[in-house]
Amino acid sequence: MTTSTDPASEAAPAEQWQDIQKTISNIRQETARVIVGQDDIVEQMLVSLLCKGHCLIEGVPGLAKTLLASTLGHILGLKFQRIQFTPDLMPADIVGSEILQTDDAGSRAFEFTEGPIFSNLVLADEINRTPPKTQAALLEAMQEKQVTVSGKTRKLDEPFIVFATQNPIEHEGTYPLPEAQLDRFFYNIKIGYPTIEEEEKIVNLTTGKNLPTASKILDKEGVIALQNATLDVPLPENVVKAILKLTHSTRPGSEQATDYVNNYISYGAGPRASQCLAKAVRALALLRGKPAASINELKDAALPILRHRITPNYNATGEGITEDDIIKKLLS
Repeated sequence: MTTSTDPASEAAPAEQWQDIQKTISNIRQETARVIVGQDDIVEQMLVSLLCKGHCLIEGVPGLAKTLLASTLGHILGLKFQRIQFTPDLMPADIVGSEILQTDDAGSRAFEFTEGPIFSNLVLADEINRTPPKTQAALLEAMQEKQVTVSGKTRKLDEPFIVFATQNPIEHEGTYPLPEAQLDRFFYNIKIGYPTIEEEEKIVNLTTGKNLPTASKILDKEGVIALQNATLDVPLPENVVKAILKLTHSTRPGSEQATDYVNNYISYGAGPRASQCLAKAVRALALLRGKPAASINELKDAALPILRHRITPNYNATGEGITEDDIIKKLLS
């Protein structure tokens, strides 16, 4: 029995891969027009977007966290909203509320007014400055991709991604996110200071008359297509086993845990960490133009996925050992 093969159908996957890589290259180029340096940070934010995961970004003021999020939103053609979290912010200020309206005939009825959560990309600025009740309203929307107001559930538009920021050096008047809520974030990214060369370029680019701008590359349908393409990246068995070994090695008392882990960790990463690692290595492989995920992608995804999912104990705190120190030790 013989079967005929259409040459065009065989070429389609290769052509599709080339188109995806060209799109990714264009996104990186346009981002670099506005954002100086921070290539790793941009890549990590793109990983979150491709994996439909929310991102917690930590960094001191002035490191372009807001500009990063708004620039990506513009390049990807997504509806962007920024919410400044304050102690007096209420849940209705985020999700919206029903307001009594009067029409021309004098009839009155409640109409729902959407809050800023009804966007594709939401920047929750200084999320730890608002009380837990308001934090919970945002986190519910993040998890369920819907909001409920006056007993009626309303779906959020796809794609829906939240980038939340925290200031790591100022804790007065803040409401730290509990571990269970931190676990809802796909990535925890830490932004550092630019180099002196990068800062010189920042000064030259941003203090003149003509500020740099980026062009729109995609729309929300294109972003969804990229998200779906991420799922097609192969995940080899050896990478899956390495993911499970790494995650289990963070859990004190497990067979994979070393004396170092038992001595310095109170609680390790749960199964969601393994799921997130599997998604992240696929997205990283796609962004880097690799045909399949590898151990290198696992090493690069480990810190932003695990650092907010392990809890160092008093021994680690007393000796100045951080979450990042523990993860790097496990990776070595």
